[in-house]
Amino acid sequence: MSSTYVLGINAYHGDVSAALLKDGALVAAVEEERFRRIKHWAGFPSLSIQRCLEIAGIRGADVAHVAISRDPKANLLKKGMYALTKRPDLSAILDRVKNARKVRDLHTPLAAALGVSPAAGPSIHFVEHHPAHLASAFFVSPFDDASVCAIDGFGDFVSTSFAAGRGNRLEVLDKVYFPHSLGMLYTAVTQYLGFTGYGDEFKVMGLAPYGEPAHVAELSRLVRLTGDGMFELELEYFRHWNGGVEMEWDEGYPTLGRVYSPALETLLGPARQPSDPLTKRHEDIARSLQAVYEESAFHILNGLYERTGNPRLCLAGGCAMNSVANGKIRANTPFTDLYIQPAAGDNGTALGAAYYLWHQVLGQPRSFVMEHAYWGTAYEGVDVAAAIGARQDPEWHYQATDYAGEDAVCRATAELIADGNVVGWYQGRMEWAARALGNRSILADPRRVEMRDLINTKIKFREKFRPFAPSILEEALDDYFEDAAPDPFMQQVYPVRSARRAELPAITHVDGSGRLQTVSERTNPRYYRLIRAFAQLTGVPVVLNTSFNENEPIVDTPEQALDCFFRTRMDAIVIGNTIVQRHPVAAEAIADG
Repeated sequence: MSSTYVLGINAYHGDVSAALLKDGALVAAVEEERFRRIKHWAGFPSLSIQRCLEIAGIRGADVAHVAISRDPKANLLKKGMYALTKRPDLSAILDRVKNARKVRDLHTPLAAALGVSPAAGPSIHFVEHHPAHLASAFFVSPFDDASVCAIDGFGDFVSTSFAAGRGNRLEVLDKVYFPHSLGMLYTAVTQYLGFTGYGDEFKVMGLAPYGEPAHVAELSRLVRLTGDGMFELELEYFRHWNGGVEMEWDEGYPTLGRVYSPALETLLGPARQPSDPLTKRHEDIARSLQAVYEESAFHILNGLYERTGNPRLCLAGGCAMNSVANGKIRANTPFTDLYIQPAAGDNGTALGAAYYLWHQVLGQPRSFVMEHAYWGTAYEGVDVAAAIGARQDPEWHYQATDYAGEDAVCRATAELIADGNVVGWYQGRMEWAARALGNRSILADPRRVEMRDLINTKIKFREKFRPFAPSILEEALDDYFEDAAPDPFMQQVYPVRSARRAELPAITHVDGSGRLQTVSERTNPRYYRLIRAFAQLTGVPVVLNTSFNENEPIVDTPEQALDCFFRTRMDAIVIGNTIVQRHPVAAEAIADG
């Protein structure tokens, strides 16, 4: 009996992606940005589709079904009523019509990506954006039944959805429709604070702990919390609902015009320009935004629990990437168990569309749980020595050493980290979603207070306020973090125990917290053995982990990893069982003399 392949895609949106299932089991999940080398790539995920086919070892003709996480026909009545009553800017309507037409007419680019003729292509299924989010969370979770929630900016005219999941079925209980959106609330204030890039909300989350909640009263005016976990925005502070906000989802970097109105500047004072310095006022506004967001999110989740009574929660949507709020859910709601898969944002809707089709539409039973994020590309047989030998660099000499086996290379890498070196760690299959989780990571010693500033200024070339994450052996979690739950996907922030903060200064944020990743031998044995080797050397079962990139998407190929190593000030890179170290030419010349 032949296998059934289902391809899920997120297309003509930001963070386009593809995921491939074989008889209900995930085979591959990748994002277009990794191959285009432009963050948040929008448009059509043609390269992602091709990589999924390559990973599975199949042809496009073998794919039986394609599910796209958009449905232009969804919520038409709500859209029509809104257009009649609110009379939005004509350009905004035309932009959305143009985008919807691309979604409906995807047969040609899909056929090209699959390498088939449009007439011979697979069945195409349109899955509404929010059900795709819900499916991405519940259908790959370890729960047989759960409360399910998606919170984001917008998708198919919806910003928040409440659902109950049981077995292979999702029941949508309620929705919050355009123009009301917690995601839009966070984006508006993010732009006001001078962070205008697509997806810059995470920067504000990192800035918030430096401030005080001095502007909660003002920012609370932007949102009204109503019964049953619902809410409404105070629209005078926003322009996305009637101002014709510019959006660009064609091939390339996605853009979003200004979504806040002049009323926000009347309320808070002049907006910060991107080139302006960050002041205490900006830090306080960021902290206040996070506080207002958390109050609103917990209001939504408490309302969901009142509807379901189920203490298990699956969470998705762009707002589910707010790891600070996620770490407080169990303390501020009745939920006792939480699952957030690594691609909770729009990239994950490709995964959700595929699983929604497999379970909700085709009626297939559940058989898969996502326990790790290593669903991307891998490259074998890399000749690292040849790449090093071809490098002409008057300032540095590069030494490549091959190690016999995993234990040896992990021990040698742990020694480098313990000696204060910053190490690029390139192993196995690339991670799915935004977090580097031990296969495409830059690693350092969390005990060294100088590491944070050194990596930010000499390797990542980014804002100094940005924190770094700890990767910790799963069994050591309670020794280092307070009231924390295991999380292999780095989606939750918890307090570092006060007695351990001086021990881990490089990964402890200014408020005493850390966005942790628990590492188990079952799901990533090589990364686990590296951290265990570091613990045997130092007594600390934690390493500093940040993504292997430098103002670009996380590296995909070994060549990209080496290029990043060469152009930054990393001290070493580990590719498979080969370690390459950097040595100053001048120092070697002196030693030889």
